Amino acid sequence: MEPELKTEELLRYSRHLIVPEIGMAGQKRLKAAKVLLIGAGGLGSPAALYLAASGVGHLGIVDFDAVDLTNLHRQVIHGTPDVGRNKLDSAAESIQAVNPNVHVIKHEAFLSSKNALDILENYDYVVDGTDNFPTRYLVNDACVLLGKINVYGSIFRFEGQASVFCAPGGPCYRCLFPEPPPPGLVPSCAEAGVLGVLPGLIGLIQATETVKLILGVGEPLIGRLLLYDALGMFFRETRIKRDPECPACGDRPAIKELADYDQLCGLPTRDTEPAQGELEPAELLAMIREQVPFTLIDVREPDEYEAYRIPGSTLMPLAQVRARSVELDPSKMIVVHCEVGVRSASACNILRRGGFEHVRNLKGGILGWMKQDGDVER
Repeated sequence: MEPELKTEELLRYSRHLIVPEIGMAGQKRLKAAKVLLIGAGGLGSPAALYLAASGVGHLGIVDFDAVDLTNLHRQVIHGTPDVGRNKLDSAAESIQAVNPNVHVIKHEAFLSSKNALDILENYDYVVDGTDNFPTRYLVNDACVLLGKINVYGSIFRFEGQASVFCAPGGPCYRCLFPEPPPPGLVPSCAEAGVLGVLPGLIGLIQATETVKLILGVGEPLIGRLLLYDALGMFFRETRIKRDPECPACGDRPAIKELADYDQLCGLPTRDTEPAQGELEPAELLAMIREQVPFTLIDVREPDEYEAYRIPGSTLMPLAQVRARSVELDPSKMIVVHCEVGVRSASACNILRRGGFEHVRNLKGGILGWMKQDGDVER
């Protein structure tokens, strides 16, 4: 039975109710809908706020992170007073401020093959706001197995894309990207950066597609990948066909259950394996104060290094590490860092394979160092 609208809701949604394609029946469908947001970050922030404002009655959010100062230029659901708070609590508070009629369900968890099916099965639509390949493949496969529609979005520097996957008869994410790229080939937003306003636009496209799907109006992005270039300020579109040979949604699917998606993407298993060879910023600070001999390598790009750097560091971009390793003394401890610790982890692996035994990766990169009040040069 469809829920009734309260008097306050009749006023709140009055501009919806006079739209013929929405009306009372459509607004009731929105109120009855259950939408799950994967992540309360750059894409999840605008999607959550506008889905709530539109009257989606049940919003689930999966996140396990805390609000960081570096989030605030794009994650508009959080504010400066929220730094250090649980993202779920901050997001839920903002949603309730926008629309107290929305029931917010908080899933404080790292989404994995162990819990994805249990979490996703209670929702009608899934809005994928993740920024990494393991979770994208996990969400896709879980949606295929459960028969849920996956409203996809991704961002990178000045570019974004969006689509609707796993709809009946339509393609899934694996039809577009059958296999993940090699580790380190595509950097995350934390490594490559992102224009702060970009996720606002892509997240709103995801919210728009979700509302259209709930209402059953318009032409959703099923079988279409929408590409956006913020610098050129233009959109273009490419068609995607369902692949009959797709291992997830094909005619003879090979994927019958969820797998280890970190392993699929060539990464350490995040929820079971501790990071190896990491050095805390406080430990590096102590080493500097105690004048412990070591070599500090910065594997970022020259423009990043020029902007700010840890005093005494040597610039050695990741692409040059293998060739320039001859410059390093294998008998001395080598501490490697980048912006947040991803590229430097790859550099550490390169050096270890090259015979360097005393290699440590600075946890959290230079941003982690700055949070510990470590000095930087400009």
